[in-house]
Amino acid sequence: MEESVREAVSLPETAQISALFGSEMRDIREYSPLVCAFVGDAVFDLVIRTAVTLGENRPVRKLHREKAAVVNAHAQAMLAERVAPILTKEEAEILRRGRNAHSQTTPKNQSIADYHMATGLEALVGYLYLTGRTGRLLEILHAGLETGGEADG
Repeated sequence: MEESVREAVSLPETAQISALFGSEMRDIREYSPLVCAFVGDAVFDLVIRTAVTLGENRPVRKLHREKAAVVNAHAQAMLAERVAPILTKEEAEILRRGRNAHSQTTPKNQSIADYHMATGLEALVGYLYLTGRTGRLLEILHAGLETGGEADG
């Protein structure tokens, strides 16, 4: 393995990506909450897909149904409300900014209120991921899913 690649893979995930793909690390606090939500959407989806996949081996159709029960605006809005009490002031501010951001897209088959709250959660997820705080990200999601009954433990 090339030395620069070996050095890069010893870094946190986002620093690895920055080092390997030649992008400059920036202060994530300066990014729009919608940019954080853009990343958070994918990260949240991946976390939930991983959780349902690790549960047991079953048909992809069933895995998709389980994932879709959690990865939708209504479920994410409820999760955001459940985790609000355990958020730090900084995390609550990121959630609020994401919720209040003006998106150019409109929800399909979801309420606008749920869509905005889900965007807030995705902004928080993206922010925590991009700042390398995946442990805290997983702690928050686990707490929200446990109190909501969607997770197996």
